[in-house]
Amino acid sequence: MASTTNSPSTLLTLPSFSIQTSTFLPKTSQRSIFKKKKPFKFNSKRVVSCKASNGKQNDADTSFLNRFDRRDILLGLGGSLYGATSLVRDPFALAAPIAAPDLSHCAEATVKPTGGVQTTMGIDCCPPVSTTIIDFKPPSVCKIRYRPAAHSVDCRYLKKFEEALRLMRELDKDDPRSFMQQATVHCAYCNDAYPQTLFPSQPIQVHDSWLFFPFHRLYLYFFERILGKLINDPDFAIPYWNWDSPSGMSMPEIYVGCNSPLYDNKRDTSHLPPSLVNLYGSKDNDFSRERQIKCNLNLMYREMVRSKTPSLFFGKSYRAGCPPSPGPGCVEHGSHIAVHKWVGDKNQPYHEDMGNFYSAGRDPIFYAHHANVDRMWNIWKTLPGKKRRDIDDRDWLDSAFLFYDENKNLVRVKVRDCLDSSALGYDYQSVDIPWLGSKATPRRRGRAPRRRPPFGRAPGRAMAAEINNTIAFPIVLDKIVRFEVPRPKKSRTKIGKKDEEEEEEEEEEE
Repeated sequence: MASTTNSPSTLLTLPSFSIQTSTFLPKTSQRSIFKKKKPFKFNSKRVVSCKASNGKQNDADTSFLNRFDRRDILLGLGGSLYGATSLVRDPFALAAPIAAPDLSHCAEATVKPTGGVQTTMGIDCCPPVSTTIIDFKPPSVCKIRYRPAAHSVDCRYLKKFEEALRLMRELDKDDPRSFMQQATVHCAYCNDAYPQTLFPSQPIQVHDSWLFFPFHRLYLYFFERILGKLINDPDFAIPYWNWDSPSGMSMPEIYVGCNSPLYDNKRDTSHLPPSLVNLYGSKDNDFSRERQIKCNLNLMYREMVRSKTPSLFFGKSYRAGCPPSPGPGCVEHGSHIAVHKWVGDKNQPYHEDMGNFYSAGRDPIFYAHHANVDRMWNIWKTLPGKKRRDIDDRDWLDSAFLFYDENKNLVRVKVRDCLDSSALGYDYQSVDIPWLGSKATPRRRGRAPRRRPPFGRAPGRAMAAEINNTIAFPIVLDKIVRFEVPRPKKSRTKIGKKDEEEEEEEEEEE
C-alpha cells in the first residue's frame, strides 16, 4: 500500500525536442485478442536499435544497417534520467526499462474490430491527471488475506463482495476509484493510449511481453485495495476463477445472476454454466465433458510444467524505445486468451466485453480470471526446476506503471515491488492441482502404431512367435535390413533433454 505520508514528487515534464519522431518508428496499431497480429515493418534506413541494454542484443536487430542506436537517443534526449554517467565506464550498461507513462500525454485509444466490416474506432481511456506522484511502499503485512476460489465462496463472502462492487459502481464517474475508471486502466495500457517516455512514436503495451504478469498483478492489487476500503475491510480479498481445475471449469455461478453487480450482459450466453471452458480457444466442439476436462488439463501441464525457463513463461523482453509485442509467454498466449474469447459475446462488433482488451475490465469476471492467471505465477515458481525463478534483468525489474490507490493517490510502482504476493499481503486458497499429473501421451508421427505383445507373453517371445507365423525360413539376406533400437534415456545429453522438454510438441491421445 502506498503511504500518504510519503514525500510526493512532481510529475516529470519532459522538455520539447526538435527531433521529428515520425522519422523513427511509426506508431503501431492496437493489439486485438482475436485479430491475427501483423509483423512489425521496420524502416531499414532510419530505425532505432533495440539492441543496447545490459550488453544484450535481439537477434532480429542484426539484419538492419545504418540505424540510430537507442543509446544515442536516450543519451541525447535526456540520458541523465537513465544513468548516463555509467556510460563512461560501460557503454553497454545503459538501463532502458519501460518508464511509467505521463498521464498528461494520454491520447485516444485505438480499438480494432474482431471481424466483419466494422472500422477501427477511437475511445477515451484516459484517467484523471494528477501532478503529484507517490512512490510505492510495500504494505505492513500483519495478516495474509487469502483469495478464495470463486466456486467455493459462501453467502457471507458473496454479500460482502457484491456490496463492495456496488459501492465502486456508485462512485462519481470522475473518481479514479470508480468501476469504469478502473476498467479504463486496462484499456489505456493495452490499446495504445500511452506513448513511451522519450519515444512518443512507440506506445506502451503490457501484453505480448514480459510485462504481462507484473502489470496485471499490480492492477488487481490496487483494485482489491479499493474494494476493501469501500467496505472498511482491509482484509478483503477478491475471488479467483480456477478454470484450471475440473471443479472450476464452468463459469462461476456468482457472476451469472442478472440482478447482481457481478453480472455483465455482454457474454456468450451459450457458455453459461454448466458449459465447460475450452482452454484451447473459443471454438465450440462436440467433446464429452470427460474429454474436454482431459484436454484442458493436458494444456495446463504443457503451459506450466514444460515451460521451465523465464522466457517461456513470462514472454520476451520489452525495453524502452522498442516496438511493443515482442512475444507472449505460454500462459498468456494459451489459456489466458482462450478464456477471454470464451466469455466474450461474439454477437458484439468488437466481441465485448471480455473478448476485447479495451472493454475486458468492464466485466467483473475479468478480475477473477486474472486472479487465476496471477495464481499461475505463484504456482510456477514452486514447480521443480532450477530455472523457475523471476527474471533478474534490471530492465524488467525497473519497468514502472501508474495506478490510483484506495486513497486517490497516484502511485508509481515498479515490477520489482510485486515479485512476492505475500509481501503485498495476499495469497491464494489452496485447492487441488490435477494437471500436475496430466502429461499427454504423444502421438507417434509417421509411424505405424506399436503392437502390444499378447497378454501373458514376454516381449521377446511374442516377437519370435509373430516372426515364425509370418516369415518362411531359411532366409537369404540379399538386402540391407534396418531396425530401430530405442536409445536409453540415461545416455541423453543435456541439450537433448532440453530440446525434448521445451521444443517437442505433445499431442493428446486420440
